[in-house]
Amino acid sequence: QVQLVESGGGLVQAGKSLKLDCQSSDTSGARDTAVWYRQAPGGKRNLVAFHIRSSDTAHYPDSSMKGRLTISRANDGAKAPLYLEIQGLRPEDTAVYFCTYVAPVAPWGQGTHVTVVS
Repeated sequence: QVQLVESGGGLVQAGKSLKLDCQSSDTSGARDTAVWYRQAPGGKRNLVAFHIRSSDTAHYPDSSMKGRLTISRANDGAKAPLYLEIQGLRPEDTAVYFCTYVAPVAPWGQGTHVTVVS
């Protein structure tokens, strides 16, 4: 069973930055589309960023986070980690952040908690 492990979250003050990390136990890192979601307390899981390897393009559908996110992937093989850097954190960014890859059976991890305090 594929396992994804997200890390890098924590308790931070508003205005600071975090870089989240996603490691896979298999070759998911080679898949074309890598995705980050977030789920705020009591809320739905929302798409925040995705990266398409074949075109090397990044997309940020969540307008509330536009200009503050950078999704990236290392190029060192099929287990290459996936990253999400969040700048200018706000209390409303408090959520669990999940990574996944577009696949016939999308793998998921437990997420990493980000708590932003003012």
